[in-house]
Amino acid sequence: MIMNNISANTNKRGLIIRSWAICLALMLISTTSPASTPRLTQSGIQIFLPKTRIHADELGLIINTLDPVSVETGRYYQLKRQIPDKNILRIQIPERTGNLSLASFKKIQAQVNNTFGADIQALALTWAAPYRVDCMSITAAFTFGYDKAFCSKSLCAHTKPSLYFNSNSTAPYTDYAIRPTMSIAAISKTQARELIDRGVASDASQPPGTAYLLSTWDRHRNVRSGLFPRIRETFSGMIKTLIIKSNTLRNRNDVMFYFTGLQQVQNLDSLSFHPGAVADHLTSTGGKLTDSKQMSALRWLEAGATGSYGTVKEPCNLPGKFPNPGILMSHYLQGETLLEAYWKSVQQPGEGIFIGEPLAAPYDGVNIEEADNIIRLTTRALKPGSYHLTYAKSPIGPFHRWPRTLVVKPGQTVIELSRQNYPVIRIDRIR
Repeated sequence: MIMNNISANTNKRGLIIRSWAICLALMLISTTSPASTPRLTQSGIQIFLPKTRIHADELGLIINTLDPVSVETGRYYQLKRQIPDKNILRIQIPERTGNLSLASFKKIQAQVNNTFGADIQALALTWAAPYRVDCMSITAAFTFGYDKAFCSKSLCAHTKPSLYFNSNSTAPYTDYAIRPTMSIAAISKTQARELIDRGVASDASQPPGTAYLLSTWDRHRNVRSGLFPRIRETFSGMIKTLIIKSNTLRNRNDVMFYFTGLQQVQNLDSLSFHPGAVADHLTSTGGKLTDSKQMSALRWLEAGATGSYGTVKEPCNLPGKFPNPGILMSHYLQGETLLEAYWKSVQQPGEGIFIGEPLAAPYDGVNIEEADNIIRLTTRALKPGSYHLTYAKSPIGPFHRWPRTLVVKPGQTVIELSRQNYPVIRIDRIR
């Protein structure tokens, strides 16, 4: 990382960190979203909850037929996630280097536009290289289309921000005309299958785990540490959250989140990650997946994490170009997929690549219990905010509104509903 030019950004960095803290305070604001597939109680009552995440039938899968690892990754992922055939796009990428030429990308982008309709909300790539398109990461290029506004115009310059940042959207293509993209990156077929298996195994597993926030001695790469006290305060009731002042974490068997800032991270082989775990290190070129002189973000996946992030070109240590751990944790702990939570955590993602198993959702799921006239839901998927309750005799209505508003508080996971002798209950978030 070019450090001699960074000290001038100290004041800007402080402002950005304060703005991140404001985002962390506001990230639980709710919006209206469509209802999802109904959940059934033991007595057969149908409960419609708001849509909280992207699902397999909304994900487009792109396979490079000239890359055997990509072909096997795509085949196995389609099988394990039941991706519909119509959601598969097979392309040819002759380049074997990290950089996909702009001419090649534009041809592929045309294929994407001609193949996927409005129902496809996100994309998954199935290779580790190429990992960039000119000045953009390849996941950003597939998300936004090639746009130099998402690249630094000069050293240590800010870039165009993402409208998807910290949003509550469950349909980014519908809402913003973008398809957030993640690469199921691996350099061998075995590593790809293991990564996919971890993601699938994580679903609705509600892992206890620990969030490790490492404040390192590398003052240039430690810029996220200013957020750590607020994150610990915010999430202490949801997941065990530790701030550790050290360059390394070792001999831990409960890693769910691990955020640090270093060129190289040691002792990864002494750690055990829960399925669905997220880990990344703030440094210059962790996103150069196959040829970085620093530690590649792939090392996290090889160590057992399910998702990671790195930049593909010099970003300087501008916090907005890296994941905000608090925002990532917020969306992930509320049942969203890895792809959604990671993408929403980066304000300026044009130079960063997102890697992992896109549909991993360890904190999704609803447990339903009935007692007398009370239905008790245990779930993280109802985000803090206000909701209307409506009841009906059939899923097509007419629905009758319950006069009282349901209020879900931050960290609340148990919600009690009154049955009211109706077989259908619908919960709608109030804008």
